[in-house]
Amino acid sequence: MQHIRKGDEVIVLAGRDKTRRGTVLARVGADKVLVEGINEVKKHQKPNPMTNEPGGIIKKAMPIHISNVALFNPETGKADKVSFKEQDGHKVRVYRSNGNVVGVKS
Repeated sequence: MQHIRKGDEVIVLAGRDKTRRGTVLARVGADKVLVEGINEVKKHQKPNPMTNEPGGIIKKAMPIHISNVALFNPETGKADKVSFKEQDGHKVRVYRSNGNVVGVKS
């Protein structure tokens, strides 16, 4: 089971975007995530008339390693670890600091 999933709000723990928050757009492989507005690079791209793509310098979000992000807990306002519990016959993710279920708005 995955600790960080698509759609989760995460906070960056290391790197040039440290302390910035964003939403996970996708998982890339087993150990990387693509986060909205985080780890953006400028890429020099040639025009491609076959696909009608313009050339120039474009901004592109690159994947960041999953160990450099942590789930953001809105109640505490800090990064938090996640554990799993059995609730009503289903396995759910809970924050370790306060035991609340992840993704359930109260």
